[in-house]
Amino acid sequence: MKQATPEALATATKTAKAPKHLHSFGYRARKDMQRNWELYLLVLPVLIFYFLFCYKPMYGALIAFQNYKPALGFAGSPWVGFDNFIRFFTSPFFGRLVKNTLFLSFELLIFGFPAPIILALLLNELHAGPFKKTIQTVTYLPHFISIIVVAGMLTDFCMSTGLINDIIVFFGGARSPLLQNPALYRTIYILSDIWQQIGWGSIIYLSALSGVDAQLYDAASIDGAGRFQKLLNVTLPSIMPTIVIMFILRIGSLMSIGYEKTILLYNPSTYETADIISSYVYRVGILEQGWSYSTAIGLFNSVVNLILLLIANRLSKKLTETSLW
Repeated sequence: MKQATPEALATATKTAKAPKHLHSFGYRARKDMQRNWELYLLVLPVLIFYFLFCYKPMYGALIAFQNYKPALGFAGSPWVGFDNFIRFFTSPFFGRLVKNTLFLSFELLIFGFPAPIILALLLNELHAGPFKKTIQTVTYLPHFISIIVVAGMLTDFCMSTGLINDIIVFFGGARSPLLQNPALYRTIYILSDIWQQIGWGSIIYLSALSGVDAQLYDAASIDGAGRFQKLLNVTLPSIMPTIVIMFILRIGSLMSIGYEKTILLYNPSTYETADIISSYVYRVGILEQGWSYSTAIGLFNSVVNLILLLIANRLSKKLTETSLW
């Protein structure tokens, strides 16, 4: 039998190879869509939502560089370059707004971010039963209360004749309008935010905890580890990638505190500590109709968030090998 030469083998291998178009991205994408068209159809409404409400409105950021007049539209409004940004940077409110936003954001990060993790760890230690389900329900419910209702409750509780002042008087203190005190505003804001979001935020960590391999706990028990040692050496390391991802996302929205709760709780007497960038954008853009100026401030805020997200992601990738990309 005649033995094939190396040249003949190479030629046969090339002939047997699939056509190049079968390895192209477009071909593989079409094949994947044909196989999984139900999944693509399922995700289509989400893509349409983000396109219409997140990406398409980005065109409106152009008015940050214009003296926008609704009657003239985007094309007819005169260009002013960076004048709106310079106006904000030289504004007497710039320092106060940035300081208040950063202080409130960092305090929410320090006290608010660990709270759902701690709750999830505590719930994970409970056996399935009525008590655990009750605690979960009670902590989840505040998330579904309207922010207007929450603000109304806080306003009533913090009045001179409110519930909190009744408790203060019971312990020998004096009555005072708590929401009129600039020194107490951030404390009230943060505690109420933790109360409203702690249960809802714990859901993702409970999901991560449910995926921890039970064999790891059995191995730790054989090694003589107690409950606290299992928490430190098994539970926390297992959910650490989830914690890191959520932390990066939280850093990426550090400057984006919603204006809704702020404008419902603050007043001129607490502007010193309560006024933040988003509430200032609301006053300037909606109440004073400063379209271009408010857009410039919002764009500046978004750029700062993007920079913080990139820095947090880079540091996380370098220190923990976990990142968004």
